[in-house]
Amino acid sequence: MAVPEVIPISYEPHGRTQAIGRYAGGQFLGSVAYAFPEGFRPDDGWEEHKRLFSALHVFDAEGRYRDSEIWCAGTWADQQRVPHGPDSVLARARAHLATLLRTLPQRTYTDIAIRPFRFSVDGVLFGLVTGEDDGEAWAELYPDRLGFGPPWDGTYDT
Repeated sequence: MAVPEVIPISYEPHGRTQAIGRYAGGQFLGSVAYAFPEGFRPDDGWEEHKRLFSALHVFDAEGRYRDSEIWCAGTWADQQRVPHGPDSVLARARAHLATLLRTLPQRTYTDIAIRPFRFSVDGVLFGLVTGEDDGEAWAELYPDRLGFGPPWDGTYDT
């Protein structure tokens, strides 16, 4: 089965797809995820290279990519220095995403269906990338590393 032109993603209220839905301008997909730059090979000091991003991607009603707001809250090393409270990297990333989501008029959290897209920020891949391995079609959301595939019902694997 080939990758569909528009890939469904199921809304999961307390899961990794809790910040997706529709708004007055179309559809949105928000997330908070750690990522390394493409091609990075972990070695000593990897903690400074693993960065936490908040991302908000917006799409038109038919799932065509429009724009993204990407913000780096800090590194894994920063998070280890201040692991709890409002000044932690994780708390700042979540707060930033919440602020971005509040800017979307008539926002509702629900399933979405979007088309593949991709771009890089500071060497980090963002997007919904598709491909085929051994005759099996797939799609993967980056940097979240959520995998989608047949039966293309919106559920994901990690």
